[in-house]
Amino acid sequence: MSIFNIFCGVALLSLVHFSESSSTEQHEARSYGNSSINGNSQKVFDIVVHGILLWASMGFLMPLGILIMRMSSCTKDCHPSKHKILFYVHVVLQVLSVLLVTVGAVLSIRKFENLFNNTHQRIGLALYGAIYLQVLIGFRRPKRGTRSRSTWYFLHWILGTTISLVGILNIYTGLNAYHQRTSRNTRLWTIIFTAQVSFMAIFYLFQEKWDYMQNQGMIISVNDLENSTAQLDNQKDVLNEPYRKSNALGTYFLRTNALNKLLQIT
Repeated sequence: MSIFNIFCGVALLSLVHFSESSSTEQHEARSYGNSSINGNSQKVFDIVVHGILLWASMGFLMPLGILIMRMSSCTKDCHPSKHKILFYVHVVLQVLSVLLVTVGAVLSIRKFENLFNNTHQRIGLALYGAIYLQVLIGFRRPKRGTRSRSTWYFLHWILGTTISLVGILNIYTGLNAYHQRTSRNTRLWTIIFTAQVSFMAIFYLFQEKWDYMQNQGMIISVNDLENSTAQLDNQKDVLNEPYRKSNALGTYFLRTNALNKLLQIT
């Protein structure tokens, strides 16, 4: 949880930096020529397609793949077959996201002015490099039980989480850039995307606590079982006490009769 909090702090600082640089972004947007964008329907269409591709890849499929992998780690010990299925689902989702990122990158290279003088393009360029580096790291996965496995897992996890968080942040910068270049309202799309990200974050935290909740239930069940066992033992003792007394008295009378008979015989 501490590392997750660090990432949240970094994201908040980035948002603050983004809000402070909004005036600079507006000045940069003017250099693109808003009137030409508004008059060019093909350019607007290309920007929308680029945004949808990057939302589907870094805003949806990548975070979903992280959630799936978190679920697979929760079921690894209890359901090995289910863990294997979820692992392959994670791989498929990440491969699809990389393919969509590649299409979005090719579209941006061929259709847009790649001056890299604004925050959105700079972050996007860094994300492209980090994503393909993550692909190489993913295919270089060591076997479980080797010494390099823990180091690989940490690098794969930290880089994947960073890409997902920065990619979500860059979607917000892209929505802002789209609004500045086309003068179109993006508030509805911002609200929808924020709701989606919030739901995924809540679900991730729920998965983080799922094992703890299950263990709490198991502890309660064990306590109840111990209490019920103690109660059964007490009931057995109570039921057995009269039986033991009657056996002792019966044994006493049997021995007494046997002694009387011996005395009479003698």
